[in-house]
Amino acid sequence: MSIPSKYDANSAENKWYDYWMKHNYFHSEPDEREPYTIVIPPPNVTGVLHMGHMLNNTIQDVLIRRARLKGMNACWVPGTDHASIATEAKVVARLKEKGINKKDITREEFLKHAWDWTHEYGGVILDQLKKLGCSCDWDRTKFTMDEDMSASVIKVFVDLYKKGLIYRGYRMVNWDPEAKTTLSDEEVIYEERQGHLYYLSYPIEGSDEKVTIATTRPETILGDTAICINPNDERYTHLKGKKAIVPICNRVIPIIEDEYVDVEFGTGCLKVTPAHDENDKNLGDKHDLEVVDIFNEDATLNSYGLHYEGKDRFVVRKEIVKELEEKGFLVKTENHLNKVGTSERTKAVIEPRLSDQWFLKMEALAKPALEAVLGDEKEINLFPKKFENTYRHWMENIRDWNISRQLWWGQQIPAYYYGDGKEDFVVAETIEEALKLAQDKTGNAALKGDDLRQDEDALDTWFSSWLWPMSVFGGVLNPENEEYKYYYPTSDLVTGPDILFFWVARMIMAGYEFEGKKPFTNVYLTGLVRDKQRRKMSKSLGNSPDALELIKDFGADGVRVGLLLSSAAGNDLLFDESLCQQGKNFANKIWNAFRLVKGWEVSEAIEQPEASKVAIEWYQAKFNQTLNEIEDHFSKYRISDALMATYKLVWDDFCSWLLEMVKPAYQKPIDAQTFRSVIKFLEDNLRILHPFMPFLTEEIWQHIEERSEDQALIIAEWPKQEAVNVDLINEFAFAAEVVSGIRTIRKEKNIPFKDELALSVLNNEKVSAKFDAVIAKLGNIEALSYVEDKVEGALSFRIKSNEYFIPVSGAINVEEEIEKLETELKYTEGFLKSVRGKLSNDKFVSGAPEKVVAMERKKEADAVAKIATIKESLASLK
Repeated sequence: MSIPSKYDANSAENKWYDYWMKHNYFHSEPDEREPYTIVIPPPNVTGVLHMGHMLNNTIQDVLIRRARLKGMNACWVPGTDHASIATEAKVVARLKEKGINKKDITREEFLKHAWDWTHEYGGVILDQLKKLGCSCDWDRTKFTMDEDMSASVIKVFVDLYKKGLIYRGYRMVNWDPEAKTTLSDEEVIYEERQGHLYYLSYPIEGSDEKVTIATTRPETILGDTAICINPNDERYTHLKGKKAIVPICNRVIPIIEDEYVDVEFGTGCLKVTPAHDENDKNLGDKHDLEVVDIFNEDATLNSYGLHYEGKDRFVVRKEIVKELEEKGFLVKTENHLNKVGTSERTKAVIEPRLSDQWFLKMEALAKPALEAVLGDEKEINLFPKKFENTYRHWMENIRDWNISRQLWWGQQIPAYYYGDGKEDFVVAETIEEALKLAQDKTGNAALKGDDLRQDEDALDTWFSSWLWPMSVFGGVLNPENEEYKYYYPTSDLVTGPDILFFWVARMIMAGYEFEGKKPFTNVYLTGLVRDKQRRKMSKSLGNSPDALELIKDFGADGVRVGLLLSSAAGNDLLFDESLCQQGKNFANKIWNAFRLVKGWEVSEAIEQPEASKVAIEWYQAKFNQTLNEIEDHFSKYRISDALMATYKLVWDDFCSWLLEMVKPAYQKPIDAQTFRSVIKFLEDNLRILHPFMPFLTEEIWQHIEERSEDQALIIAEWPKQEAVNVDLINEFAFAAEVVSGIRTIRKEKNIPFKDELALSVLNNEKVSAKFDAVIAKLGNIEALSYVEDKVEGALSFRIKSNEYFIPVSGAINVEEEIEKLETELKYTEGFLKSVRGKLSNDKFVSGAPEKVVAMERKKEADAVAKIATIKESLASLK
């Protein structure tokens, strides 16, 4: 098979992905092997690939490919989420373009349009993941609105209702006026915004007196039903039992007393609007106040808004302030910084609203989920650990989950009404079951299916995705099925910390509630992808690159490497396109190294040179050491560190050192024994590189020799960990410094590499001669000898207390040598001072790992030895 001069990422990616798919390498079925299972965090069905998806799915693919190489039965389940709010908004917008109003069509007609939209745009993101190289089991692709998935959701709702955990209640909820639906507390993002505090005067009925209140929302005065004072506030004692008149609407309202009022805020007098503030609603319930709702569902004012009816709340705010000022009710205005709740989906400002909604009691569900992550018998691990505190805080302060949404796209709530009363409903999985329950409840056997009316609301999207690890394997509908028992609990979950509560915590709760066990063992929370200015990537800022364009420009492997090399800022990643170029350069480096090796002529007749023999011993030790590091990084989910260790091994140790050490002389063959070892090392490198760079590695693997389909790299065997010869590694590190010293002298004195040199060694360090052949080859040393004393008139360099002498023709410039030595002495003394500074710090010595402290002590000893040698050399020259 001829080897192209350049690596063509585009053709390799298409070729090998098709090959993997054709041979079904991604597919998993239960067998006798240990399962390794990941379920994808389902992206929105109509979404497109962004940098967060790229990072998240690259990490999942790295983990799944590594598990496959380790001989596990790797199963990565892909799928998409129906995303009620986002998808419904897009369908409504499309209908509007066609001149169709959602209110003018039936639910069935709307759902047909929604399914059309889903079939047209759904799955685009999954196709894009294939371009990235994601090795998902595409045969298992699930959608949260699939028939079996929806049936699972309905079954769970009914089960929880029967257990008394789901209830219907008239509560103050978070209303999104743009999506026209309620949201759970977790879907509200609080932002600090600069606003105003308006001081308004309310006339006291039957007198000329006025009382002043402060509000940030003057438009809501039209819904005021009381003024509240603190009974301990002497300023307002005289107002007890009196009534006030609301400006503009002239509603007469009582002045009530309650210690809830903060006497320090504003004027110490509070306007009470029970329909538009949760705390006001609590006061209203306590004091039996009237509830006046002034808003329509889109946050325009209704008939209670008087002449402002039909206008948006923020328009009314400006206009009513002007009217209040003109009529003498506005006392003053102050700047005021306050927290404003906004919708996580639409970014609209949330409106507190009273509404009949469905809720799930969370307190009992939270307890086992809290214990699983933070208890003594910890069953679930969060990486990084810092998120444990965030998790604890949220779980210990959990509130009931508002699970109903005023939407049509989603699973319709299985509650059926047979009358007008609030309790005139039954909950069942089918209308047939509902009819029987309704007949039994009413004692009316004549009731028919047509007499029942199903609840209009849909369930929160998260109410389907919290079942994801169970429902994708049919575990809700058929918990005894073979696949569910084999793949559940899943192994690892990779997701963003922004959905730790939305999704991760709820999946844990569902796992313990319905299955009595954890849904996964490890949760790796990736950081947010930010640009190099640390700004979050977003379409609005225009700082988020097109994912597919990046793949086109740098290759999928280059982009994967670029993402994982991004430097961590806290837990976030600073992404720079130049890192993708670095990834592409790495791919080219490996390709060129492979071409170099395959270009050598191989001879069985040549004896293995000593330099090659020791080089192969060293690389095996170095590979074993790096493999141990990589395994350690993976165990701690330090994926970027695992890549960096692999990167250094391949670029520095294999390409830059090993190949130089074993390379045959120009136009000469290489001995077969060395060649076979180099090929073995190349294959081992490809195995550990494959999870990060699947396309390049498979391309080279298949070029090394003809392979059958059961010998593909994707299903090859991960290298086994072996004992590490640390002494050999340390000896080579010393030898590498010697080679570097020789090359520095050649460069400084402009001595061509083809000119052979002699090297004399004053071996104070008692270094082994094992790597002498390597030093001779890489330094083009004709003769290497050990001496008992300094060689006069030769150029020299020092490593620790060892001195190396190279005689060169021409006189030595003594002044130049002294200056060079003094510069080296100054640097080494400065280095020694900084090391001793660390070692004199008790906090460092007692707190740092033993290995780190030992390394610093070794640096100190080496520096002391080197200083002594330099001083000796200086003394001999002066």
